[in-house]
Amino acid sequence: MANSPSVLIGKQRVPLHLAKRFTHLSESGTSKVVESLKRHYFPRHIWGDVRVTSDEWLASAEGRQDLQDHVSRRLEVFRSKVIPWLDDAKPLLGARILEIGCGTGASSVALAEQGAAVTAVDTDDESLLVAAQRCEAHAVQCEFVKANGASVPVMFADRHFDFVIFFACLEHMTHGERMQAMRESWSNLRAGDLWCAIETPNRLWFYDEHTSRLPFYNWLPDDLAFEYSRFSPREPLRSAYRRQTPETMESFLRHGRAISFHEFDIAMGNAADLDVVSSLPLRLRKKGLLGWRELKRMRKPKARYERMIAAMTPDIHPGFFQPYLDLIIRKH
Repeated sequence: MANSPSVLIGKQRVPLHLAKRFTHLSESGTSKVVESLKRHYFPRHIWGDVRVTSDEWLASAEGRQDLQDHVSRRLEVFRSKVIPWLDDAKPLLGARILEIGCGTGASSVALAEQGAAVTAVDTDDESLLVAAQRCEAHAVQCEFVKANGASVPVMFADRHFDFVIFFACLEHMTHGERMQAMRESWSNLRAGDLWCAIETPNRLWFYDEHTSRLPFYNWLPDDLAFEYSRFSPREPLRSAYRRQTPETMESFLRHGRAISFHEFDIAMGNAADLDVVSSLPLRLRKKGLLGWRELKRMRKPKARYERMIAAMTPDIHPGFFQPYLDLIIRKH
């Protein structure tokens, strides 16, 4: 609510009732999270034909940034931007949440510390181990389950969740997995429940910031994108995918391929008829919460492009035309 008390967290104002529930790590707790990440998560960093050791990755500038992101930045962003957005749609206190794609648990901590009952799912044993140790360090409770997102709706068909959240994971599924996960998770919701996609790169956007950092890369079919990855400025991506085999293609797809409203049309019904409660980028823009750097990025060319693609399908919510799909959709 506009007049509710708030506190400044970084550059964002966060409602006081949410900020009061933030947990804090001691110095030893932070050290335990860092050690857990180094010991369990980073050694399995593999790109196609290129195997990168933990030490090699963390010695690089991108690797050091990756570690910092996992230690603290993701939690800070989730607390300051995503948690207030979700809580506006439906209070998190007491909510039952199925989080698909929990990774190393920063998002799980942010949800659980708000008093939500969180069931967090991921495919990676090492990520789940770090997530559990992170929650222990923050003194919050989560239920962790190893499963592929495509099988999760069937696994939990007999349980009711107020939120189903796909957190930065739809882009890492194969097409078949993604469609099954979206279709079945949507069909399992009751009227009034919320289905959420968070940090999902948009296939319609002209620049791929997520994986390749190349223009128009999201538009390419998978086989062509595989070959074209050698032009990426990102190392080791540009060296990783030279020989196409079933194994390297699966690795390539799991590093991230964008999606668009077309999947929603097929899995959840006509996208134009979906009750989109909110889009996070539009919410931040409306509230004036975008930083100066983000505002500069939205100037002329990108703003014109957004307006152009939105004009082509004016019946669809404008949240489907942002660089990332951050959407809350209510089931009727």
